[in-house]
Amino acid sequence: MSATPVKFYQVGSFAVGNRLLDPELRSAQSEQDRANSLTSGHRACQGCGEALGARYVLDAAMRASGGRMVTVNATGCLEVFSTPFPETSWRVAWLHSLFGNAPAVATGVAAGLRATGKQDVRVVAQGGDGATVDIGFACLSGMFERNDDVLAVCYDNGGYMNTGVQRSGATPPAARTMTTQAVGEHPGNAFGQGKDVPRIAMAHEIPYVATATVADLRDLEAKVEKAMGMHGARYLHVLVPCPLGWGSAAKDTVRIARLATESGYFPVFEAERGEVTSVRPIRHQVPVEEYLALQNRYAHLFSPVRRDDVIDRLQAMADRNIARYGLLEEAHS
Repeated sequence: MSATPVKFYQVGSFAVGNRLLDPELRSAQSEQDRANSLTSGHRACQGCGEALGARYVLDAAMRASGGRMVTVNATGCLEVFSTPFPETSWRVAWLHSLFGNAPAVATGVAAGLRATGKQDVRVVAQGGDGATVDIGFACLSGMFERNDDVLAVCYDNGGYMNTGVQRSGATPPAARTMTTQAVGEHPGNAFGQGKDVPRIAMAHEIPYVATATVADLRDLEAKVEKAMGMHGARYLHVLVPCPLGWGSAAKDTVRIARLATESGYFPVFEAERGEVTSVRPIRHQVPVEEYLALQNRYAHLFSPVRRDDVIDRLQAMADRNIARYGLLEEAHS
């Protein structure tokens, strides 16, 4: 796996930073001189997983690149809450693209840097799942096919949250959105739709693909640093819970992301050239119901009539992930 296991002494194994460690082992977030790529003053909702994910990813990327980095940001929640004209919360070289062309714009930036002899300046394209999984999918696939020297990052909150919580290609089955209401015999989003973009990225056999969540900072940072140390097309898919769209408490953002991985519903792994190279094993397995119960977008599965048939199907999806990626600890002992 990317991150070397570290024993934490201060507040348990889920601490963000630990200043008892040697400096070279500390997280970027624990450094006093961290980049603060996304700084205070933005308009994100309380508990926003995307704001947290973007800061974690770009601070790690800035550290890995020595501050020589350009970021291309697709239209979406992250762009809207961080840059209300004429203000900005970004402290990096940052470009705003259209909703669907961030990978293409990033490719152009990388080509321009290469043409001017600035190959040491790295390029990151970032956006939400709407910009990545749906509207920008063709541009992303083209970037993969050309093996352009760009790290593409998807902050996956499972819907178009900026425009009122509509379904996206990353919205999970049975989830309620404004366009997949909890009505009828099959309430919420339909099963069998959407895209598993990390696996699609693997099918392109690009140098590096990884998944991560905001619940495991050290794993996320290690994957960013590994990706920034490589060249060619790379893809990082980060689960970022959205309290507004998911109907969850702001204080539960990290907890929900952790339950997504500990239930197997969101597998955390790395792949190179189309082959899985490492997984983040489940440490304390929980039923998927614990993950669902904290989110009002699944409230119709529990009341007024409990839908064990739907919950069982979601559990089966988690079980399939566990088997497919070998996520249980005993598989790695």
